[in-house]
Amino acid sequence: MSKFIEPSSEEIKAERLYQDFGLTDAEYEKVCDILEREPNFTEVGIFSVMWSEHCSYKHSKPFLKQFPTSGEHVLMGPGEGAGVVDIGDKQAVVFKVESHNHPSAVEPYQGAATGVGGIIRDIVSIGARPINLLNSLRFGELTEKQNRRLLRGVVAGIGGYGNCIGIPTTAGEIEFDERYDGNPLVNAMCVGVIDHDMVQKGTAKGTGNSVIYVGLKTGRDGIHGATFASEELNEESESKRPSVQIGDPFVGKKLMEATLEAITYKELVGIQDMGAAGLTSSSSEMAAKGKSGIHLQLEKVPVREEGISPYEMMLSETQERMLLVVEKGTEQKFLDLFEDYELDSAVIGEVTDDDRFLLTYEDEVFADIPVQPLADEAPEYILEGEEKAYNTSRNDYSDLDVEDTFNRLFTHPTIASKRYLYEQYDQQVGANTIIKPGLQSSVVRVEGTNKAIASTIDGEARYVFNQPYEGGKMVVAEAYRNLISVGAKPLAMTDCLNYGSPEKKEIYQQLIDSTKGMAEACETLQTPVVSGNVSLYNETPHSSIFPTPVVGMVGLIEDIDYLRDFTPQPDEEIYLVGDTRDDFGGSQVEKLIYGAVNHEFDSIDLSQEVEKGEQIRTAICNGQASHVQAVGKGGLLVSLARLSAYYQLGLKVSLNVSNAQLFSETQGRYLITVKKGQTLPVDNAVKIGSLISEPKFEVTNEQITLSRDVKELNQQWEGAIPQCMTTTD
Repeated sequence: MSKFIEPSSEEIKAERLYQDFGLTDAEYEKVCDILEREPNFTEVGIFSVMWSEHCSYKHSKPFLKQFPTSGEHVLMGPGEGAGVVDIGDKQAVVFKVESHNHPSAVEPYQGAATGVGGIIRDIVSIGARPINLLNSLRFGELTEKQNRRLLRGVVAGIGGYGNCIGIPTTAGEIEFDERYDGNPLVNAMCVGVIDHDMVQKGTAKGTGNSVIYVGLKTGRDGIHGATFASEELNEESESKRPSVQIGDPFVGKKLMEATLEAITYKELVGIQDMGAAGLTSSSSEMAAKGKSGIHLQLEKVPVREEGISPYEMMLSETQERMLLVVEKGTEQKFLDLFEDYELDSAVIGEVTDDDRFLLTYEDEVFADIPVQPLADEAPEYILEGEEKAYNTSRNDYSDLDVEDTFNRLFTHPTIASKRYLYEQYDQQVGANTIIKPGLQSSVVRVEGTNKAIASTIDGEARYVFNQPYEGGKMVVAEAYRNLISVGAKPLAMTDCLNYGSPEKKEIYQQLIDSTKGMAEACETLQTPVVSGNVSLYNETPHSSIFPTPVVGMVGLIEDIDYLRDFTPQPDEEIYLVGDTRDDFGGSQVEKLIYGAVNHEFDSIDLSQEVEKGEQIRTAICNGQASHVQAVGKGGLLVSLARLSAYYQLGLKVSLNVSNAQLFSETQGRYLITVKKGQTLPVDNAVKIGSLISEPKFEVTNEQITLSRDVKELNQQWEGAIPQCMTTTD
């Protein structure tokens, strides 16, 4: 008789207990067909997490198949812990973005911290040393006390983990909208560098080879975390606090260094992070990729306390753990290494040749499942979408008050400086950060070379909600322009698709249309998708989030010499590249004045992006430009004000646009400052003014002149979020 008391197979079926695990009736029947019997308690748990949306992408696979995943520089695309892209000289960049949304809603500090820890381990499991972190965050408006609490916790968690483990956080973006009330989005991205010959895969193969567990002892934290991430948030979510994992960055640092040393051992066969679904996903996926079986002897798993059952061991998402497969007879070499790093480790199983996922505890069988169906035969759902009949009439901005509109936009937390928040992150640990957070993509030197990696992370939810197909293209193009703006050649991208419930026809249609637009942009801009994550069911009983695809993109800077003199100076001329139209759909001024997204049709011309981008990138690398900035949220007036406030430089600009067009968010535009004595060889670049020594910000059109003292402008911009965060209700 088993020492663990659990419901029987008969009880599970009769009482439909599998539904509590997230399995539908049809999915349960499919499990029975695969096993040719009714599953036991542990097996139901294993199938439920492996077939959760978070692990199997059962509603999103059809969309992911659209994305281009190969290209000139791609060494390894989706399917492993992270993507790998060549940067020359037999080196590569490794990167990925993942979400930790639901855990952060329930426990913001640990939810964010473990999101950072998990994405770091994804990069390390490939064999790469992380060089920087980025994040994309969404919260409700800061006028609400609850949203301020969530923001404080998430930012503290990101900083607490990244700072302790010693990886700089160099870029990110944050937006605020009531659609994220109670459902914040926390997307973490990590970038690493590796030599080609050190790239690892999560593969278990070689009959008789040993499986080694290393890292924190397994506890009961994070059980069913993957299932929790695949359902709506509701009043019961607070009771699922135990589903939130607890991070330990000091152990994470030791595990990172030990892993990077272990990959230098030729006896290492495969390695994978124990992330979502913990020991279950890592072991079964490694066996499936190796076309092998695997037998785990669970009494050998290091545990935090007595009485942890096989079910709990397999579904726990205890942090800071890795699973290795090593050649038989070499186990002690690895165990000694981990002991040197003061890490718990143990041989817990072996690779078999029978295609079975076999789990035993003191010789009692707790699971016996065919490997391939478990890992590869999760159901795929193709649902029906439905385009709603939106109001597409144009809003009226003819009587817009420029002074009032500017003041309110410039101090809204979405546009205001995020310095108050990112100053909590260590931005320069490792001493390779060249461009820090604040205004542009980050740039981090590749140690020992004159090369650098530029990284950005971007999302445009209101654009996607406005016109999903065009908005999907815009998100990818924005990331592309941000890399161009620091002189980097865009190489490839990772994405995180954050949406509401795909079972709602309108949201499913948003997925259909926006991913089609993203895929088209990837093809045109030659930025293949090499890794990513999907996060669905981001909603509460009251509302769904905006469709929020987030794009992380990396680019290569071959020679960083031009960055030594890449800062705008007084008396330099300012140019605008790109036409300005009446594009207000999904814009910040639309939100400010009208609140709701009106679904006005705005489009993007991708055919112009590459030619224009290459001309600008060449001008930067040739030392002709001292600053480049893509015109973004808030439009031209806000982008000019951010330039002035960030560098605390005066400027005098005259624009041939209407009052409303000062805030239009027409795509494909750049602001460029040109060094004295230089010309700007970029088609259709129009001089609009210059930087001045006087600390005065002045922008004029045919109707108005908006003037500010630069010091006051800087205080207005940088003081907005601190003022929100110190508000008392």
